[in-house]
Amino acid sequence: MLLNIKVIPRSKINKIVDQRDNFLKIKLTAPAIDGRANEALREFLAKEFEISKSRIEIIKGEKGREKVVKIIK
Repeated sequence: MLLNIKVIPRSKINKIVDQRDNFLKIKLTAPAIDGRANEALREFLAKEFEISKSRIEIIKGEKGREKVVKIIK
């Protein structure tokens, strides 16, 4: 499964704020420094989908806010 995600770092809480067909807008508490927001995104998605972090891969957008994430079930 591929998801298009827009990340909003340095928020007060980790949560999905908007959900459409294949698009998620996610707020994360982690800053976008040294890959911390990417790691927080992987942890958040793993918890939401109840899968291991190793099954979540950011395939596009590691340096930006808009990302394409592959989830292997």
